[in-house]
Amino acid sequence: MKRKLIKEILEYSRKRGLALLTLDGAAEGLAASLLASESNRTLLEEIKAEAERFVQTPDPELTYALFRIYGDTGERLAYERVYFERRKRLNAFVIMALLEPDNAVYEAAALNVIWSVCNEFTWCLPAHFNAGAERPDIDLFAAETGFALSEILWLWGDRLPELLRKRIKAEVELRILCPFLEQGPYGWETAEHNWSAVCAGSVGAAALHLIDDSERLSGVLERVLASLDCYLTGFGEDGACAEGYLYWQYGFGYYVYFAQLLKAATDGEINLFASSKVKEIALFQQKCFTGGRTVVNFSDSPSESGIFMGLSCCLHREYEEVTVPDASLRADYSADHCGRWAPAIRNLLWLKDSWMEASGKKAIWPAESHYLPDVQWLLSRHVSKDGGSCSFAAKGGHNEEPHNHNDVGHFIVHADGQAYLADLGSGKYTAQYFGPERYMLWCNGSQGHSVPVIDGFHQQNGPSFHATVKEIYTGGRYDQLVLELSSAYGYSKLEQLERRFHWEKTGLPALTLTDTILFSAGSGEPAERLVTERFITLLAPELVKEGRILLLGSRQLSIAYDHKVWKPIVTSRSDIDHFGRERFWYTLDFQGAAAAGVPLTATFIFQFDS
Repeated sequence: MKRKLIKEILEYSRKRGLALLTLDGAAEGLAASLLASESNRTLLEEIKAEAERFVQTPDPELTYALFRIYGDTGERLAYERVYFERRKRLNAFVIMALLEPDNAVYEAAALNVIWSVCNEFTWCLPAHFNAGAERPDIDLFAAETGFALSEILWLWGDRLPELLRKRIKAEVELRILCPFLEQGPYGWETAEHNWSAVCAGSVGAAALHLIDDSERLSGVLERVLASLDCYLTGFGEDGACAEGYLYWQYGFGYYVYFAQLLKAATDGEINLFASSKVKEIALFQQKCFTGGRTVVNFSDSPSESGIFMGLSCCLHREYEEVTVPDASLRADYSADHCGRWAPAIRNLLWLKDSWMEASGKKAIWPAESHYLPDVQWLLSRHVSKDGGSCSFAAKGGHNEEPHNHNDVGHFIVHADGQAYLADLGSGKYTAQYFGPERYMLWCNGSQGHSVPVIDGFHQQNGPSFHATVKEIYTGGRYDQLVLELSSAYGYSKLEQLERRFHWEKTGLPALTLTDTILFSAGSGEPAERLVTERFITLLAPELVKEGRILLLGSRQLSIAYDHKVWKPIVTSRSDIDHFGRERFWYTLDFQGAAAAGVPLTATFIFQFDS
């Protein structure tokens, strides 16, 4: 949208006396509004408990020694733990001071932490900080901090001491708004992933809160809207987030936070929700949960997640097809380890009691099948009469997706909120994790996914290493996906690798996996080549007899195979997860040989027995 038109809309809206009623008019009577909501009661208790815990200790300091750790070793968590605790303290103290305006302890703590955040050397994380840059860096977290402080100023208004009001305005101007307008563009402005939504959305939100001059504000918004268009370009028409559910919640969340602010500020004249693609993106959440809190966690996504209910209610208000999930799935207040202000306050302010009550009367997740053609994901949930669920998901795609894993042809099987065939999800973010050695890490390379190892070769990284969809069907009795995967390996001797998933949904669900593998034949070539069919599981496989292996969880999953062809090998493994904790899992390998020039058919049947 052109700057002149944006300016005209802003000036027209302000002439009509429209306030920035962006949080449902909650600036006045905030405490009464929040405390009157039954849906907020438990969440408010969690916030109060966190504030009480924090008030016993001083704000932790971001020291030079902590800042240097990433540059010296590539390790991120030591600094980030302290940084994120400071953001959590900001949220808890500010929210409690708003709820209990006569509580001098909360008010003093809130004012101190606001001052402390304003004093930080940089709002960026060390992993994103460029010491040699001639302009201030604006990364995800710097932009989010500007958003947070500007909105806190808007909510508190004159209740904030004048010095702090001036300080917030000056710091957001110095670190965010002025660099954005005068020293850009920034690389993330044309990104087709979460950075463009989070950074641009946060900059735009801060500008709406702080900039009164419509000429200057329209200059910010013109570039913000262009950046958000780039974000949407990263999605296909199916609305799927290839980065995984966590990044849907994060990136699309910030798109929504800004879109709602802008819609309110312009009396609906600029409505970023009026798009069929945005609607499909909004529907992604209800397609990618497999049961309870477990998700289809392809790419850098955890295997479980709570729901941001405020975001869900906002999207339901925009699109009635968006389901408000069951109230039991609400994310705990402490679930966001980064301590982000925007979702924290909106999970309170956007909840609607009537929608939450209605959600509790429906099945947690209904039986559904979805095929998302742009990312080539098949997602299927089966719900039994007793309310139990069994779910299956598989993917094609390519090996240069956002937050990419080399996982073309990979699949998962879940039941009742437990992973039987698993995706490891994201590992610990380090310099190595985002560097040249990324695919040596098990959670990122194909060696750590349920895909074959072909004659010792793993899948390669790049957009040309991809799947071709040969067949897709979803129906009441079964779902089926057929992929050609040979291109993913870049191995000239591999002529065919067809993978067929047949998910039978009658009775106790069963998955039949059939791989057809063909190597080229030629003079001087080996007569046979090694094939390893690999499956990833968090459960210890048990060999009960030749041709049958069990995975025992809350249910029993049996794996049937031809023991005359395949030799099972179980290896216990571990790595470090996203939060720095050691996790343990298994590779279940079946080794066999394929004669050159002769197709090898490998069939594995995964059957829930109970």
